[in-house]
Amino acid sequence: MTQAETDSPKPLPRRLPIVPVLLALLLLGFALFGDRGILRALQAGRQKAALQEEVRQLEAVNAELRREIESLRNDRRYLEAIARKELGMVKDDELVYQFRSVQKTTTTAGPARPSGEKEAGPASGQ
Repeated sequence: MTQAETDSPKPLPRRLPIVPVLLALLLLGFALFGDRGILRALQAGRQKAALQEEVRQLEAVNAELRREIESLRNDRRYLEAIARKELGMVKDDELVYQFRSVQKTTTTAGPARPSGEKEAGPASGQ
């Protein structure tokens, strides 16, 4: 190497200007996190899908309720079945059997005694 080559200053690395880099970062931040940013758009898309599913479910419930209303207005057998099930109604010529439910009672005094037995108590002065 020659003296001229070694004495010449080394070229400085090029630095990016700060203002354009900051401006680009600012625009990128608004594009991602702003009110109309990409992340907000993705969140809105998920919310839209959830709301559409809820609307589908409510429409199915609505259709079922419309069918029930139609049956209540026009189908006497359906109306009779509802009256029997929910109101306990019967026809005039039907017999109704009612059964008592057996309830177990527990006492802390011990086993139950027949009604004629007397309880043995402390001896009286006899």
